[in-house]
Amino acid sequence: MKKSIAALAAALAFVVPTWAAVQTVTLSVPGMTCSACPITVKLSLTKVPGVSKARVSYEEKEAVVTFDDTKVNVEALLKATKDAGYPSTVKP
Repeated sequence: MKKSIAALAAALAFVVPTWAAVQTVTLSVPGMTCSACPITVKLSLTKVPGVSKARVSYEEKEAVVTFDDTKVNVEALLKATKDAGYPSTVKP
């Protein structure tokens, strides 16, 4: 019994909890050519699981996206805009 408790304690010592971290990224979306384009970009981003908010600006040609980094990554966001017909890049 003591050995199994010690083994369990040793195994639990290596378990590191993964905490969700809310991240925000700004994407440059230069292909938006009219005031209706942001609607499509926003829909494509908000359909990605893990995205909690997307603010898309035609004037600034950018999208500011808030997401849970345990559910989605930036590459998935870039793919979502590209698949919608609006390739994007991460703004520095």
